Amino acid sequence: MMELLGSIGCYFQIPLRTMWLWIMLLLVLQYSKTVFSDSNYLIGLGSYDITGPAADVNMMGYANTEQIASGIHFRLRARSFIVAEPQGKRVVFVNLDACMASQLVTIKVLERLKARYGDLYTEQNVAISGIHTHAGPGGYLQYVVYLVTSLGFVRQSFDVLVDGIEKSIVQAHENLRPGSIFVNKGELLDAGVNRSPSAYLNNPASERSKYKYDVDKEMTLLKFVDDQWGPVGSFNWFATHGTSMSRTNGLISGDNKGAAARFMEDWFEQNNTKSSFSNELETDGIPRRVSNIIPNVHNNHHELLELAASFQSSHGRPATKILSVARRVRSALRQADKPGFVSAFCQTNCGDVSPNVLGAFCTDTGLPCDFNHSTCGGKNELCYGRGPGYPDEFESTRIIGDRQFRKAVDLFNKASEQLKGKVDYRHTYLDFSQLNVTLPKQGGGSEVVKTCPAAMGFGFAAGTTDGPGAFDFKQGDDKGNPFWKLVRNLLKTPDKKQVDCQSPKPILLDTGEMKQPYDWAPSILPIQILRIGQLVILSVPGAGLTNTYSQYVATFEEYEVQRYEGASTLYGPHTLSAYIQEFQKLANALIKGQSVETGPQPPDLLNKQISLLTPVVMDSTPAGVNFGDVSSDVPANSTFKRGSTVTVVFWSACPRNDLMTEGTFSLVEILQGKDTWVPMYDDDDWCLRFKWSRPSKLSPRSKATIEWTIPQSASPGVYRIRHFGASKGLMSSIRHFTGTSSAFVVA
Repeated sequence: MMELLGSIGCYFQIPLRTMWLWIMLLLVLQYSKTVFSDSNYLIGLGSYDITGPAADVNMMGYANTEQIASGIHFRLRARSFIVAEPQGKRVVFVNLDACMASQLVTIKVLERLKARYGDLYTEQNVAISGIHTHAGPGGYLQYVVYLVTSLGFVRQSFDVLVDGIEKSIVQAHENLRPGSIFVNKGELLDAGVNRSPSAYLNNPASERSKYKYDVDKEMTLLKFVDDQWGPVGSFNWFATHGTSMSRTNGLISGDNKGAAARFMEDWFEQNNTKSSFSNELETDGIPRRVSNIIPNVHNNHHELLELAASFQSSHGRPATKILSVARRVRSALRQADKPGFVSAFCQTNCGDVSPNVLGAFCTDTGLPCDFNHSTCGGKNELCYGRGPGYPDEFESTRIIGDRQFRKAVDLFNKASEQLKGKVDYRHTYLDFSQLNVTLPKQGGGSEVVKTCPAAMGFGFAAGTTDGPGAFDFKQGDDKGNPFWKLVRNLLKTPDKKQVDCQSPKPILLDTGEMKQPYDWAPSILPIQILRIGQLVILSVPGAGLTNTYSQYVATFEEYEVQRYEGASTLYGPHTLSAYIQEFQKLANALIKGQSVETGPQPPDLLNKQISLLTPVVMDSTPAGVNFGDVSSDVPANSTFKRGSTVTVVFWSACPRNDLMTEGTFSLVEILQGKDTWVPMYDDDDWCLRFKWSRPSKLSPRSKATIEWTIPQSASPGVYRIRHFGASKGLMSSIRHFTGTSSAFVVA
């Protein structure tokens, strides 16, 4: 029996499941008489660093001009899988620890794949999706409206994504080996709630009665098993926003899904030989990689203190670029002849799904926000959703990540249904600004309606309870405001045809018809179906998570309410019907083995991009101070308990000078014997935070604060903290450096 996974259209509202069910029935009827034979696939997985610039760049997601990257919570990655029939077709799925996919990134990745592999990997069989973290660097999309807060295009953000995606696919390709895939699914009830319940209630009761909940609670997981090595990875899809980290956070983070991926990869590396789940987690709920080097155990605390005292902080010194890569923990532990375990936590129909599961409350009164408009005394700025770790956003991120991780482990351990059958795909481009959509009429017959050029409503500017907007906007505004209409008209006044087409949305930004200095919003969108045996993945750009970004897709009834999701449904009230119609065509073509038209090509706007982000001019330190010198050290003769935080501050330089891709800015080492230091924790670890700051925006001086919260699993011993960086001279020379703290004891 066919299973359908609507895996990529993050911003679809829940009634869109009608679409999934319709296509599922179609496919089930077609294949109900088919008997699948055993099928061996080739499977390959890959993973590569896409962290990007950890300073100065606006983060993508909240559109908050003050949310600027200033360090790393943990690193971001592109994770890929390839599934191929030995003598047949193949598909590629890439999951990004990024807010969303980008049309321009997709175009350039495909160009590189064509240069490397010819027609083996194309727009037809490659899907690139984002997890929707709101804590990653922006500036990598090609349309104006998504580049305003990042001061235009950010080449570093763009390049690191293109490079990382290509390298993760190459790695997966080179890892292709015979293997099997198993699928499992189950409900996860406490990791997402509806942030626009009043809009959902506008859907017909007959529609709502089909579902147990007002958001999708199902997780679907694929387990990849290599014939020789056994399990080598898992990809799962579950709907919840990447907004556990707030709109004021400045640390690059994969949010709850990135955290869950870290937890599961480390869990597998630590516990792949264990069968019991009860003892697989540390007491703080965070599994971690374990060094294969066992440090010497000193029974005498005084002896540890004496050892620590012999290692004082040293002046910062020059370093080679490869040093930070060589010292990273994960690379040090990886077995050269065995593929590393890759676990991706992918996004699905999360349009109205918030991880802030405690609900939305007013910051001034502590009372629940207004139900219909998410306001407090008429103001949207005071209404915020609360995560389960409130008021600690890091704890909320950990908890929601941990809940997804635990469910994924359960599904992984119990996965028994094997995928068998053909690998296939269909893809087309569509001009969503003028699609004809045929709708059934009550009483019989049909009518033809059209989608519209893209436009954003007033409710869009109000933001959501995950990240409220500013000024006097509010969700659920279907009238607009005379003052803001006047401001809008300075940019572009929508004509009557557009106003009527988008009705009842009051247009705030007529982005689809704004073309200066280049396109403000996409009109041509890709849709795609990937098939692996009885599993079908729909690649939907409306959440923008896959292949391009086009914001939301609400039902016709939710569109009428014009909360944030409806106001952000770009192509008018019939957007959802257009998707249903066009996916139906793709499904029919897939079933019948027919080809589909390629459709109009999306634009490549790379050469038109404008960047206003100030480059790094130079870095400097006070007289007599080296880059990497310790500014604030650990206390002399200090001993720390597990659970406490160790903080060291170094004189540093702008992280944009070198992104340390597949490297690290921060490192915790443990002493083995008398003089050998072993890497234990780095930028990839939840417990270690790298914070970067300068005294003023234009100052060439900066500092790096490294905070290590000692895990309960940390071995007792002597430790030290190191910082790696790169400075830029006035004549543009880049020089790498490293600094080291004094040693201290963990007891």
